[in-house]
Amino acid sequence: MPTAESTFEGVVDRVAFENPETGFRVLRLGVRGRAEPLSVVGAMPPVQEGAHIRVRGRLEIDRTHGEQLRVESVLELVPDTLVGLERYLGSGLVKGVGPKLAHRIVEALGLETLRVLDETPERLREVAGLGDKRREALVTAWREQRALRDVMVFLQAHGASLALGMRIVRRFGAATMGIVSSEPYRLALQVRGVGFKTADRIAESLGIARDSPQRLQAGIMHVIQDVTAAGHVWTEVSQVVELSARLLGLTADDDIVQTSLCHAVEALASAGLAVVCRDDGNERMYAASMYEAEVRLARRIAEIGSRPMQPLGGAGGAMLEFERETGTVLASEQREAIAQSAQSSLLVVTGGPGVGKTTLVRAIVAVFSKSKLIVRLSAPTGRAAKRMSEATQTSAGTLHRLLEFDPRTATFKRNRGNPLDAGVVVVDEASMLDLMMADALLDGIAPDTRLILVGDVDQLPSVGPGAVLRDVILSGRVPCVRLKQVFRQAAQSLIVTNAHRIHGGQAPVSSTAESDFFVVDRRDPERAKSTIVNLVVSRIPHKFGFDPVRDIQVLTPMNRGPAGAIALNEALRAALNPSGPLLEHGSRSFRMGDKVMQLRNDYEHGIFNGDTGVVSALDLEDGAMTVRFDEREVTLQSADIDDVVLAYACTVHKAQGSEFPVVVIPLLTTHFVMLSRNLLYTAVTRGKRLVVLVSDPKALELALREPLREERRSALATRIAAFANSIH
Repeated sequence: MPTAESTFEGVVDRVAFENPETGFRVLRLGVRGRAEPLSVVGAMPPVQEGAHIRVRGRLEIDRTHGEQLRVESVLELVPDTLVGLERYLGSGLVKGVGPKLAHRIVEALGLETLRVLDETPERLREVAGLGDKRREALVTAWREQRALRDVMVFLQAHGASLALGMRIVRRFGAATMGIVSSEPYRLALQVRGVGFKTADRIAESLGIARDSPQRLQAGIMHVIQDVTAAGHVWTEVSQVVELSARLLGLTADDDIVQTSLCHAVEALASAGLAVVCRDDGNERMYAASMYEAEVRLARRIAEIGSRPMQPLGGAGGAMLEFERETGTVLASEQREAIAQSAQSSLLVVTGGPGVGKTTLVRAIVAVFSKSKLIVRLSAPTGRAAKRMSEATQTSAGTLHRLLEFDPRTATFKRNRGNPLDAGVVVVDEASMLDLMMADALLDGIAPDTRLILVGDVDQLPSVGPGAVLRDVILSGRVPCVRLKQVFRQAAQSLIVTNAHRIHGGQAPVSSTAESDFFVVDRRDPERAKSTIVNLVVSRIPHKFGFDPVRDIQVLTPMNRGPAGAIALNEALRAALNPSGPLLEHGSRSFRMGDKVMQLRNDYEHGIFNGDTGVVSALDLEDGAMTVRFDEREVTLQSADIDDVVLAYACTVHKAQGSEFPVVVIPLLTTHFVMLSRNLLYTAVTRGKRLVVLVSDPKALELALREPLREERRSALATRIAAFANSIH
C-alpha cells in the first residue's frame, strides 16, 4: 500500500527505463544514507544520469521490484561537484556533448559551467577545440533542454501533474512556455485533461485580472465547449452569460458583469471563434465550427433532396427475385421503402425493433446490385458495422473507414473534391450520427450517389452534438418511411413486445421462466446492486449458460450513485475478477481480464467512443496495458489510458449502436434526473436474447411518464427547410 508523501534528494545513478512518448521513466537515485539506490518511477520530464534532483512522491512495495517511489514531482538541482557536472553534461543531456567534451567544458569553466551556459554562453570559446558551429548547436540544445525543464517546473508549481505537464509539452512543443505565459487559457481549451481551474490558476499567477477580456472570453469558450460536449449545437446568449459568470466566480445579475460578458461574446464573434444568430428576438450562440457544420450540412441535404434522380430500372423485378431466392415475404412498408430508394437521392427509413430494418437493407443491397451499382454499407461504430456485415452477408465498415479518415491531419480524404466511388451508400444506426460526422458524410458523397439512412429515431440522440436523424425527418423535406409492422417471429419475443409497450408509455410485462424478459422488483439501491451482481455472476450464467463478461452487459442511467456505473463496476469486478496485479492510473485501476470501454475517438489506434474490449496484458513498469478489441489487440500507453474505464457496467448513452446477448438494467428513483421513456426504450432494445429489468415500480412509472428527457438544441431542421424553400 502507498505510504504518506516522502521527499528525497540525490544524484541519478542510472536511467533504467524511459518512454519518450509517454514520459514514463524509471530512475535509480543515489541518496545519502541509503545503502542501495532508490527506484523512482512515474511520468516525468527527461532526467539525465548525474543529475542532482529532488523528488517527491509515495513509497510503495512492488511485488516484483520491491521498494519504489511513485513520483509526483521532480525538481532538478544544480550539480555541486566537478565530477557531478561532468557526468551530468556528458550523459546525453545535450546533443553532441559526450563524456570527453563534457570533461573539457568543465575543466575550462569549473563550477560555473551551468551558469555560463545559461547567462554567458560566449565564454564557451574558452573551451579548447570547440568550433563556432558546434558551440552554437550546443547552446541551442542546452536552451531547449532548459526550456522544457522550466516549463515542467512552472506547470507543477501551478497544480499540473507530471503526466499532465508532459501532455501539455507534447501538444505545444517548443512554443509551450510562450503559450503558457501569454495565453494560459489555451491549455483548458486545447489540451485534454486540463480543466479551466488549472488554467485560471496559472493566469492568476501571471497577473491576469479576474475581469480581463482574455479571462472572460476564455470562460465563455469553455462554457460553449461544455455545452457542445453535452450534445447541444447552440445555446441562448443569456444562458451562456449566466453559466460563464458562474464558472468565473462573478455575479451574474451584476450590470457591469453582464455588460462585460456581452462585450466578450461580441469579441469572440468578431474574432471568428463564435457565431451569434439573432432572429425572432432570440440570440443563439454557436462555436464557429458547429455553426459552419450545421449550415453546410443543411444546405447539402436540401440540395440532394431537391435533385432529380433517374429512377432505378427493374427495381420491381429485382425485389421479387430477392423474395424468391431468400424465401422472404416483404411487408408493404418494406416494398414502399425499396420503391422510394429506387427513385430518391436521399431516403430515411426508421422504425423500432422487430419491424424488419435488417431485412430491408438486405433487399436494398440485392436490388441495387442487380443494377450493377456499387453499394457501400456503413455504420457509425465498429460493432454496428460488424453486425450489419453479418446480417447482410455484405462487407460493411465504419464511417471513418468509409470516408478514409487521416489521423495525422484529422481530416477525411473523401470529400467534395474526392468523393466516394459508390452508386448508393446505406448507413445503419443513423440515430448515432452527430452533426460533425453527418457533415463529413454528406461532403464525401458524389452528386449522383444515393444515400439511405436507416435507424430508430426513438432512441436516445447521438453521443456527439446534434440530433441529425430526428432533424432530417422533422424538416419534412426528405422522403421518410416509418416501418411499424412487427413481424410474427419478432412478436414472439417479449423484448420486442416490451420495447413497443415502453415506446407507447405502457409498463413492460414480466415473462414466464422460459421467456426472454424479466422484471425484478427492487427499491433499495444497495439491495438492487447486490441483486445485479448475483444475476450477472451466478443466476443468469447458471440458468441460461451466458458468459458473465463476454455476454452480459449492465446498462445504468447514470455514472454516479449506489446503482451507477462506477459503483457497479467496482462490485462486479470484485466478484468476477478479484485478484491479480493492478495497474494504478490516477483514481482508476485495471487488471488482466478486466472488461473496459473507450471513452473517446482515438484515431491513432483506430478505436472509438463506446468500443469495448478485455485487458489482455499489463506493463506495470511502463504504466501501459494491452486491450483486445474484438479481433485486434491495441497497446495503450499511460496517456491513452485516460480514455479507458471499466465496462462491466456502463451508461445507456455509451451503449448506443451496440447489441449484447444479455442486458441487465437497474431503474431506481436515485436515477430520477435521467429517467425517461426513450432512455428505457434504448436500454431495452440493446438486449438481443435476454433483458432483466431490476426496477423500483415508482422509478418505472416516472420513466414512462417522461417521453423525452434529453432534448437537443439544434436548428438543422429549420435550416434544411429554409434552404429547400430557396432552391424551389
